[in-house]
Amino acid sequence: MSEVGAFKKLDEKDIVSTRTLLHEAIPITGTIIYGTYPENNIKNPSHGMFQTVYDYPYLSSSANHIFDITIGVSTQSSEYSDITTMQSKKRNVYNQMSQMLVGYDVTGSILEFDDDGNILAGGAKIREAIIMPFSRLLVKDEIKKGTFSMTLGAGNTYANPWASTLTITDASGSNQYFVNSPVGEYGLLYTESPVSGFTKCGLLYYQAGIAVLTASVLQGLIRDDGAVALNGTGNNFDSLLSGSTIQTIATAVRQRIQNVQFNNTTELNSTIYFCRANHDEFNYSTNPTYLNNSKIRVKTNSTDEPLSYITTIGLYNDNNELMAVAKLSEPLKKTPSTEFTIRCRLDY
Repeated sequence: MSEVGAFKKLDEKDIVSTRTLLHEAIPITGTIIYGTYPENNIKNPSHGMFQTVYDYPYLSSSANHIFDITIGVSTQSSEYSDITTMQSKKRNVYNQMSQMLVGYDVTGSILEFDDDGNILAGGAKIREAIIMPFSRLLVKDEIKKGTFSMTLGAGNTYANPWASTLTITDASGSNQYFVNSPVGEYGLLYTESPVSGFTKCGLLYYQAGIAVLTASVLQGLIRDDGAVALNGTGNNFDSLLSGSTIQTIATAVRQRIQNVQFNNTTELNSTIYFCRANHDEFNYSTNPTYLNNSKIRVKTNSTDEPLSYITTIGLYNDNNELMAVAKLSEPLKKTPSTEFTIRCRLDY
């Protein structure tokens, strides 16, 4: 901190570090996902491995990436041998995502997504997966645990998908989650039914911002009337999985999404510098206009107290290099009879 051409050294007690978590509600409405810009905000890359949703037509400079949808199938799935379209790509998607999110076992083999999240305990696996990575623009540092909700149309006809709805949440995420993923913490996703209560249906990776749903959500998981018709030809998920491209399946899934919402988290790290001007400090200025013919402009009589106006704080390193500048909203009058502590905060 500068003091009339010199510097005042900050002590350890003058510097404090803090960490603050900021949360923002993120609503993604169905009109963005499937209605406002009839398919103009949907991009299907030529490789066919996934489909991308934007909030505006994707050719617009104002468009923001919202999320992707892709489909993965494990080679251990009972459905795998029946796949006639893009079998290898569906396998590759599953392996790539499980490798990143779940990791390897002790033999070096890629682990499968676990139905109850307990990788080490074995048990049922998610072998046909709907995978939705959300944009970092929305997720920020992570999805806040316990805030995720997705509503799907569960009507058994394509023409009227909203005849009934299915809500998916991370109901226990705020106090029950796992920490043994290579990408951080993750929790279970549940469907809620007035008949069967909560039923596990997937995994939510909080820091990665990726939802993994079991395909059985759209195979009639909590319904009594069988498989759900997902497209205009009446195909259910099993027939789409075996005979359709990833992007065709992604379209069928996307058109069933009524809304998605969650709170994101931004970790704000701050360093606060308490810059103290004691009564006998900073009462003069080195500004050339402070003097007129060797007389201090702000003094009428020689007996008047010297004074200065603090407008700026400069923070320097040990090499006398200016690292940061703080500006006051208005000049602060400083005299030998006043003392100030000015709080400067750096956020990063």
